[in-house]
Amino acid sequence: MVMMVPPEKVKNDEGVAAKQERTTVDSLEETTVAADRSSPQPQETTHQAPHDNDSQNQEKLRAAATTRQASRMGEFNSNVEYVTVVDLPSPRRTHTMKKVSILPLVFLIFYEVSGGPFGVEDTVHAAGPLLALLGFVVFPFIWSIPEALITAEMGTMFPENSGYVVWVSTALGPFWGFQQGWMKWLSGVIDNALYPVLFLDYLKSGVPALGGGLPRILATWGLTIVLTFLNYRGLTIVGYVAVFLGVFSLLPFVVMGFLSIPDLKPSRWTVVNTKDVDWNLYLNTLFWNLNYWDSISTLSGEVENPKKTLPKALFFALILVVLGYFFPLLIGTGAVPLNRELWTDGYFSDIAMILGGAWLRWWLQAAAAMSNMGMFVAEMSSDSFQLLGMAERGMLPEFFSKRSRHGTPLVGILFSASGVILLSWMSFQEIVAAENFLYCFGMILEFIAFILLKIKHPNASRPYKVPGGAAGAILMCIPPTALICVVLYFSTLKVMVVSLIAVSIGLVLQPCIKYVEKKRWLKFSHSADLPDLEHEESTHSLVN
Repeated sequence: MVMMVPPEKVKNDEGVAAKQERTTVDSLEETTVAADRSSPQPQETTHQAPHDNDSQNQEKLRAAATTRQASRMGEFNSNVEYVTVVDLPSPRRTHTMKKVSILPLVFLIFYEVSGGPFGVEDTVHAAGPLLALLGFVVFPFIWSIPEALITAEMGTMFPENSGYVVWVSTALGPFWGFQQGWMKWLSGVIDNALYPVLFLDYLKSGVPALGGGLPRILATWGLTIVLTFLNYRGLTIVGYVAVFLGVFSLLPFVVMGFLSIPDLKPSRWTVVNTKDVDWNLYLNTLFWNLNYWDSISTLSGEVENPKKTLPKALFFALILVVLGYFFPLLIGTGAVPLNRELWTDGYFSDIAMILGGAWLRWWLQAAAAMSNMGMFVAEMSSDSFQLLGMAERGMLPEFFSKRSRHGTPLVGILFSASGVILLSWMSFQEIVAAENFLYCFGMILEFIAFILLKIKHPNASRPYKVPGGAAGAILMCIPPTALICVVLYFSTLKVMVVSLIAVSIGLVLQPCIKYVEKKRWLKFSHSADLPDLEHEESTHSLVN
């Protein structure tokens, strides 16, 4: 911002004349504006040498002012001596929007990852009660906890909206950082296309017209538009909406738990048939329901005191997610006779009808609908703010960094919503498998970045630090990497081909964007106030 200088500051008194011999570039630019507006008359003085210097400065300032006026009109005066004024970096845009506190953040993470037990029914259908229950106990230790720990450390190292993109970019370079952003954004959009599908699957038992055809298409599009508008209105609103929806979505399972006590038979929990297991469906459903812990990193720039708030929120959300899966499965498999064929999307509403009647069924269906709304708005927030963060890092055109008057990334929201509408025709299983495949590639890059940053930047500031150093990081990443290999192995050929084509698009897209930047067809910019790891590490080493 240029500050106005009063006219009397330009006059030649003895004290000012002595100081103006040491005029800096910044003060020259400020005084130029003042000279342009005030045009002060030169004053006589008894000190000839300072007067000569000052007169020269005044002439240069007037020339610079004339240059600015002429340049606005498209003119150029070759008879005037011009003063070169260095362009100052524009200050970082400040946003007065309220930051997200810990309670809304916990529920945003809850909806990024889970949203409740809606959609876990396929684990029982694929593998039976015992493996389904064991999966939601063992799987968090193999996958969820390592991913949450990596997010806590890396997210506090880089508390900005590019999230995992800057992790990979710092460790492996901007090309792979862009690939990470492309794969994670695409998998997030694919994931978001699932929630209108689940929403309508739970309602179609009460409203059969929503089962297919034009009514289902219109309902999907209408729901997407309404929830997209909610994202546009602000992340703080989304956070508190997530709190309300989370409580509302989990309450019917608490009631169902009390009602099921007389009908519980523990022997039903131990049913297993290892020869009749659909491992592809089982692993994909577990993986889908317990991943995306890193998605909250793209909202780090909107969090109140992220270096302390983010690790705490991840811890509380982890407990909420695991309990929110395990106990509803315990109730459903223990209180109702087993028929694996019935355990598909929406079966919890049928269990509610058996245990409590129509009122509980309608409540649970409403809770499922609300839960899917919560997952949609949380995922879209993460996806759209990721695009904003990439634009602030110069990876995408500058228009992606533009915010609405509510502080939300308008262009990112529109791009994400368009992707959801285009992919809404896919079935539940196809969506889960496709986004899991892309997500696996992105997580491999994250694990590599996590280990390399431990090795290359051991002294960098880490407000939350996973113990064990580089060796501990390698050991922690082995189990989830092995799980990724298993998930990829069981992928169908169709999903693999489609996913590899999507990955190939990213490999071509990044050089094309760099070419556009080189030709200056679109404007790119890099925020000067983003963390500089090299500088921060050297400063941290000197302090310690």
